[in-house]
Amino acid sequence: MPDKYEITEADILPPERYAAERALRRRAIVALKRQRRVAVGPFVTFYFENYETMWFQIHEMLHIEKGGGEQIADELAAYNPLVPNGRELVATFMIEIDDPERRKNVLSRLGGIEETAFLQFAGETVPGRPEADQDRTTAEGKASSVQFVHFPCTAAQIGKFKTADEIILGFRHPAYRHMTALTPATRAALADDFA
Repeated sequence: MPDKYEITEADILPPERYAAERALRRRAIVALKRQRRVAVGPFVTFYFENYETMWFQIHEMLHIEKGGGEQIADELAAYNPLVPNGRELVATFMIEIDDPERRKNVLSRLGGIEETAFLQFAGETVPGRPEADQDRTTAEGKASSVQFVHFPCTAAQIGKFKTADEIILGFRHPAYRHMTALTPATRAALADDFA
């Protein structure tokens, strides 16, 4: 993993080079993401982000939208906040329900879920902090199906995370009290996000 916590314009490949390498890079990112994906309960999946996942996402947006140099600054501004800073874990979590009517009903009961995510390990509880770019729960209490959350950790918590026998990821939402233990492979992958 690069020892970088921010993607800069200098990190962006020329479009033709990215297009030539895209298939190879996609295979690599799929393998990397496999260890960083965690299902919690019946509807939510966490995707823990890092430099590589956000680098790939920016390049995909540039490749698909073809906005040229003008688009780069916007993509960097949108995705850099999701690159862990060495003292946190950052995740996108998605509430995934195929049936539109059921999805609408479930989301209407999950307002504020982004405020209830947590990590628990070695006697520590790290509450999730939602990304502050916008409110992801409507005034009517309906949750967005895509949420972004940071888990900021102290130096002591980082040390405990790296040696914990069990790490629990979950929610304390009244309508979604689910949790799961991270696999050893996921624990190891996420430990690399800390400085």
